[in-house]
Amino acid sequence: MINPDIALAATLAIAVGSIAPAISIGLIGSKASEAIGRNPDAASKIQTSMILAIAFAEAIAIYALVISLILIFVVA
Repeated sequence: MINPDIALAATLAIAVGSIAPAISIGLIGSKASEAIGRNPDAASKIQTSMILAIAFAEAIAIYALVISLILIFVVA
């Protein structure tokens, strides 16, 4: 049986830890689309930078998932 306090901590860890990456990925995509719209010739450079930035932002959500799983399966 999982301790309710640890379950709440794991839930909060993944909830709070996924909000910021979701917002940042949306902003990255928005600004990249704006930049490509202004300068279509630089689309390949912008797209490469965008994908790299999205990968780094997504890593934060994966760290939150790992912490949540550690709380559930190791600490509990």
